[in-house]
Amino acid sequence: MSPSDEFALLRQQMVAEQLKTRGIKDDKVLAAMLSVPRELFVQQRLIDQAYTDAALQIDCEQTISQPLIVALMSQALCLTDSERVLEIGTGSGYQTAVLAHLLAKGGELFSMERHPDLAHAAEERLAQLGCTDVHLLAGDGSLGWPAAAPFDRILVTAAAPHCPAALLEQLALGGKIVIPIGPRSVQTLQVFSKEMDGTVSNVELTGCRFVPLIGEGS
Repeated sequence: MSPSDEFALLRQQMVAEQLKTRGIKDDKVLAAMLSVPRELFVQQRLIDQAYTDAALQIDCEQTISQPLIVALMSQALCLTDSERVLEIGTGSGYQTAVLAHLLAKGGELFSMERHPDLAHAAEERLAQLGCTDVHLLAGDGSLGWPAAAPFDRILVTAAAPHCPAALLEQLALGGKIVIPIGPRSVQTLQVFSKEMDGTVSNVELTGCRFVPLIGEGS
């Protein structure tokens, strides 16, 4: 069996054993997780752990999230494939690639990363997969991307003590933000929804642990 076939089998096992059995029911999210080769987004020294049920270290003291968390956050966005989506924290680009797969039929994806080296490497990986329509920006994600706002969905892959005001301001009416909230030691993954009258409500999904969101607005 070739390495590509082995990784394809591991992806199938990941979807069947890590995702379907633990609350991931969105067929489009499952298809995206099955399609995106996670092995391209991990450090070469960790490639044999690409499909383990865990977060893994990447460059710049950041992480690539556990597959379940990537799927759960993607599912919580409730995408129909036509939304304008902002991702804060491109990192390796894995979550970005999953979102690009979900938006392939007509949405628009923007992604911000505060580490220029990570942003450049992620751009190269995404291009390798044919994800050339993603708008990437190296900058302070806690302040959002005002020039491209408003966004129908915002996904934040770093933890903040509260939902940044700039992101709430840039969220369209009827939109959602998925973000981990809490101190470094313990956080909860939350969904903030902006109602059509401008009021904001939130629900908690699960406990989690992310690297901190660093920036002026965090």
